[in-house]
Amino acid sequence: MATLQVELVAVERKIWSGEATTVVARTTEGELGILPGHAPLLGQLADGGVVTIRTESGEDLVVAAHGGFLSVSEAGVSILAETAEISSEIDVERAREALRRAEGEDDSPEALAAARRAQSRLRAAGQTV
Repeated sequence: MATLQVELVAVERKIWSGEATTVVARTTEGELGILPGHAPLLGQLADGGVVTIRTESGEDLVVAAHGGFLSVSEAGVSILAETAEISSEIDVERAREALRRAEGEDDSPEALAAARRAQSRLRAAGQTV
């Protein structure tokens, strides 16, 4: 089975690196599905998005990613996020509380961004929003 090299890095740390069969990410232009042999591209990650990486072993690595870029080249896929959290590391109750606080604030850009981040963390953790 064909694979592609994937590296997902956030500002604060390397999140994951390895071989994958597919990558699905939400960009500002819409959701992208990337398979081995995909044409080169550069996309801006949508705020509050979820990235799903299907590993070589068939497991899905689900990550809440906020801001940054996705690059596809012959070498593979590089995802450079401002912040990112693997679904298994997300504290669901803390994310729900962050969403409640953000929704209780005004409609400032900061409050809307906080709500999007909380929503993506909940989606990545498999929760309904």
